[in-house]
Amino acid sequence: MNSNENISKRDIRFMRLALREAKKGMGRTAPNPCVGAIIVRDDIIISRGYHKKAGTPHAEVHALRKAGEMARGATIYVTLEPCNHTGRTPPCSHAVAAAGITRVVVGMEDPNPLVSGSGNDFLRNQGVEVLSGVLAKECQEINLPFIKHITTGRPFVVMKAGMSLDGKLSYQDGKPGKMTGPKSRQMVHRLRDSFDSILIGSGTLLADNPSLTTRRGTIGRDPLRVILDSRLKIPLQSKVLHLDSIAKTLIFCSPSADRRQIDLLARIDGVEVKVVQGNTEGRGLNLQEVLEHLGKCGVCSVLVEGGAAIHGAFLKESLVDRVMLFVAPLFAGEAGTPLINGFSVNDNKSAPVLKNVLYKKHGEDLLVQGDFFSL
Repeated sequence: MNSNENISKRDIRFMRLALREAKKGMGRTAPNPCVGAIIVRDDIIISRGYHKKAGTPHAEVHALRKAGEMARGATIYVTLEPCNHTGRTPPCSHAVAAAGITRVVVGMEDPNPLVSGSGNDFLRNQGVEVLSGVLAKECQEINLPFIKHITTGRPFVVMKAGMSLDGKLSYQDGKPGKMTGPKSRQMVHRLRDSFDSILIGSGTLLADNPSLTTRRGTIGRDPLRVILDSRLKIPLQSKVLHLDSIAKTLIFCSPSADRRQIDLLARIDGVEVKVVQGNTEGRGLNLQEVLEHLGKCGVCSVLVEGGAAIHGAFLKESLVDRVMLFVAPLFAGEAGTPLINGFSVNDNKSAPVLKNVLYKKHGEDLLVQGDFFSL
């Protein structure tokens, strides 16, 4: 990685534009990363590109094709180190060198063991000037799901909830009830649009009968719907089973689930049932196995939307990477559903503490976001 002394304001400006391109692919590239590229000559942008979907050309290739001969002698800004191996597409590092690019500015090195610096090394060996580490943290932030998946085989897990000031998800236990305002709900639909999957438990499904869609029309896309239902209590008329959506619904159950119910659910178009082991307490599913299966399916990110028992189980097993809580300025009272069930701590020394905490207003609500990891 290069010293920050070598990074100019111009490099930062163009890398921000490359990041803007990369963000267009968020939630659509799994198991690949989100990558954006900008080709610049004499401070003029010649072309742009971003990775749209796994198996299709990478960001650099899109930008190079648009630039044509204008790429010769130019600088390419790319948010992720160009790949240096042949997968479903040829190596981008070779394409960049062959196009006559003389300078490559990279946001972050690729954590993929098949790359991990070799793309930059190849370009340098071809006589191309390479500057790496420009807006590295910002580039890592948009690719946290890819980083987690490529290094562990598991998806990046975000626990999300809308709650009252007294920590309630609803006004009456087991019954639906909106807590947050319209600005927060709009944000949640955009958030779903950027995730590979949404996960809820059977309690939330029975109480809310949610659709788990983005509701963003033609500009959005629905993520995979994941239901944890150890005993398969899901009614066959549930909304998630009968949606006009290309996204599938994946239901996890335990080996003790009713075989006839499994067969009935499996006959519904777009629905899959996966049997996994129960947890050691015998009151839920083995979440480690659930996440491993999702990872093997190429799912890089999971938005956990509850309910209380699911939140508690994920926290108890330290499976949450990020927390996003939308807090409404109201009190729900003691009859409401709590944010967490089945998870307790003895004192402040044993309490999980969030890092990188951010606070942001959405209408009258406050988003509290924090991580259980450090970049």
